[in-house]
Amino acid sequence: MSSNNPNEITPASRGFFHDLSMRAKLVLRLMGDGRVSPFLKLLPIGAVAFILWPIDVPGPFDDAAVVWLGTYMFVELCPPDVVQEHLEKLKKAPNIDWTSTSPEGEVIDGEFREPGETRSRPEETPR
Repeated sequence: MSSNNPNEITPASRGFFHDLSMRAKLVLRLMGDGRVSPFLKLLPIGAVAFILWPIDVPGPFDDAAVVWLGTYMFVELCPPDVVQEHLEKLKKAPNIDWTSTSPEGEVIDGEFREPGETRSRPEETPR
């Protein structure tokens, strides 16, 4: 699809792994949607079955290409309004920034003990 189209199916790029996870989530959501044809759902299933099948032709890159092509064709052939609906829901989902190193709130330190277990080290005096 053209990049000028406001209803573009391909999500905007934020990095390889983010795009990969968004595509996987989109495919899973579309697989569970009843408005998508069951025949279309055979594309990603067939792509995954190709990996699991014991026939390995040239190497691992053919497996990756088949999975990419199967999921790409699946998303492109699904009804655009259904794909757009799921993309909007995925974009609205909270994104957690795992790169942040400073906690935003108060950190509470604690320890875990099994019921009936006694403390093995002497208690520290509070500061």
